[in-house]
Amino acid sequence: MSGRDERAGAAGVDEASPAAPVRQRIGTEPVGAVAAAWTDYLAAARQLDGVRRAAATAAAEQARAVEAAREELAGLHARLAPQQAGLRELGVPAITLTPTPPELTEAARSMVGGPAAVLAALRVARGWADAADATLAARGPLRPAAWPPRARNLLVYGPLALLVPMVQLIVLAVAGAGVASLVALVVGLPMPAVAFGAGWVAVGRLFPPRAGERLDRTPRLGALTCLLPAVVTASVIMLALLAG
Repeated sequence: MSGRDERAGAAGVDEASPAAPVRQRIGTEPVGAVAAAWTDYLAAARQLDGVRRAAATAAAEQARAVEAAREELAGLHARLAPQQAGLRELGVPAITLTPTPPELTEAARSMVGGPAAVLAALRVARGWADAADATLAARGPLRPAAWPPRARNLLVYGPLALLVPMVQLIVLAVAGAGVASLVALVVGLPMPAVAFGAGWVAVGRLFPPRAGERLDRTPRLGALTCLLPAVVTASVIMLALLAG
């Protein structure tokens, strides 16, 4: 019995020995596969989280750029509106203040990069607006477009030239052809020169020139304007005296 038991035990040991590694492989291989899969999952999750964070950061930066571009555009528009109005008052044609199609195309090309590019372009435009303000400030306050010198000076010489002749004609109409009309004629002879001198001074006072500019008083037009009414009035008074 003992011999058979020993042989059976030996046989049992021999039969069990090949099964032990098999059970060990079956028990260890699924654990390693799960660990590897879990490691891959964690790596993928970290990668996806990094992508999500990067996308969220890019979206936030884009939103901030859009808001900043809107604020920049509003401020720039508020600055350009008075500049354009002032230039129009100075006589600058409206067509020169409107961007041309090539300028619009170039501006659109510079802003294809999204809100950040738009914001950069608006900041460049703000620099141009600053330079324009500095230039206008150096030139002094904006003034309305001046009239042509001849028309402007005629508003001064004309009333002065008509003042004395009107008084002479009123005296002639009231007193008739007599001594009063003769006195009015004599008194009125030097008045064109007086009117011209007064107009010369008034033009300089009413329309002072800008820095570096020379005032055009149009002396020939002023002299002719002051002399012509006096000649006509003198001729009328002489004809009235001769007729009387």
